[in-house]
Amino acid sequence: MILSRTTIGDTDYILREITIAPGGSTGWHYHDGTLYALVRQGQISHYRSDCAVDQTGGPGSAFVERAGAGNVHLERNLGTEPQILDVLYVLPAGSPLSEDAPNPGCPFS
Repeated sequence: MILSRTTIGDTDYILREITIAPGGSTGWHYHDGTLYALVRQGQISHYRSDCAVDQTGGPGSAFVERAGAGNVHLERNLGTEPQILDVLYVLPAGSPLSEDAPNPGCPFS
């Protein structure tokens, strides 16, 4: 759910709430700009394209997702409660929120 959106110059600033159900994931993707995320509820398990976990944490944990096709990643909810993230997208104006990417060969999606 998008909470707020504004464009300043050539940059979109979008504040979004993302909920991932237990057992769910975001799917493999990347962003055209940088994202700043805060875990409001649940536990994060954030994976890089080499299948390694690069971020974990619970409520109050923050993390950054770097821009570009070289930063393909996946967020999984391995917990028993919904995972709620507050995410600020800082994107080139008109860019999609994310770009889908194929599974890079990890045994999960």
